[in-house]
Amino acid sequence: MISLADQKRRIEQGALTPEAALAESLAAIDKHEADIKAFVCRSKNPKAQAQGPLAGIAVGIKDIIDTADLPTEMGAAIYKGHQPRADAPIVMLLKQAGATVVGKTTTTAFAANDPTPTLNPRNPGHTPGGSSSGSAAAVGAGMLPLAVGTQTGGSVIRPASFCGVAAIKPSYRLLPPVGVKCFSWTLDTVGLFAAGVEDVAIALSAITGRGELNAGEMTSPRIGVVTQDFAGAPEAGGAEALQHAVRAAAKAGASVRELKMPDIVAEAWRIHNVVQQFEAHQAFAWEYREKYDAMPPLLRGRLDDSRHYTAADYDAARNVAAKARAALSEILKDVDVLLALSAPGIPPKGLDSTGDPRYNALWTLMGTPCVNVPAYVAEGNLPVGVQTIADYSDDAKAIAAARFMERALKS
Repeated sequence: MISLADQKRRIEQGALTPEAALAESLAAIDKHEADIKAFVCRSKNPKAQAQGPLAGIAVGIKDIIDTADLPTEMGAAIYKGHQPRADAPIVMLLKQAGATVVGKTTTTAFAANDPTPTLNPRNPGHTPGGSSSGSAAAVGAGMLPLAVGTQTGGSVIRPASFCGVAAIKPSYRLLPPVGVKCFSWTLDTVGLFAAGVEDVAIALSAITGRGELNAGEMTSPRIGVVTQDFAGAPEAGGAEALQHAVRAAAKAGASVRELKMPDIVAEAWRIHNVVQQFEAHQAFAWEYREKYDAMPPLLRGRLDDSRHYTAADYDAARNVAAKARAALSEILKDVDVLLALSAPGIPPKGLDSTGDPRYNALWTLMGTPCVNVPAYVAEGNLPVGVQTIADYSDDAKAIAAARFMERALKS
């Protein structure tokens, strides 16, 4: 993979120009894209910027995010050829930091669950995950040092786990969701993919102007392990990955103990879908009513099956979520971070599914920062990740703990 941190250091040392750094990514895309199919379109003659903390860094943008000079088709026939007039704020933040947009990466249609043609760079017979399929796969295939995705259920952390890359789903709205096709305004969160945790930290810090996000790693974190029993048992690869991560953390000096989530948190996991689908019916009101037959079939089916949710159901679900967030904050007073699986197990075989987001949905609803760390590689070169989770707005803590976990797992 291409390390953003390595490219940045070489540029600062004068051993690499921004133009040469960008050329490394463009050459890698030329070499691998025909096999991976991570892009829906590419920029014509992209140029490196001379200034900024991300000068020379190539970035891919998930194709539900508006770009002024590239189409935004959202993986859906309804928006074929759609050309926004302006860049979304996240795109402008990247450009202002010096990054160069080199293309739009594949997304499942409307960031739901109708799969893309993208292949998993670790094993092409298995899904790369979704909905941010192209962003995760492009980083995992060594084509990009940085890519942007979004998460409403598990669409950043899960594909990062499946493709063996680092990623962050930051605290809710740390990165602006304006100019991103809405699925659920309570849940939609813009996130980043990169080769390692340091790369993610550098990028997020540069985009937001928050130096504390790249302040190093914890030395002996207090870690609470969450198995999410309410979400069902993990698969064999997932169970092994979590056990491996727990052993590595303890050996590296962390205080590790298992935590059981209170009933209100388990209830929040159960009502995630109520919030998501009630809002989705409003977010997709035009498409669902005016373009029903052209809607992606799996998303259309989800909307068909969730028409029964009422405003009262939605209000009750939001009330549960608020109580669960308060309960989770209390739990996080006794530990620095939570450690949980990023996916139930290895990436599923075949390309007809993007995998199960059941281990991600709760944390998206809670709005907490989550960082995927590759933890284990099962037979068939199939990765499984773990995620460090901190309290809302404690993104620096989630990243510092993830850096600790990354080092521990490599020891």
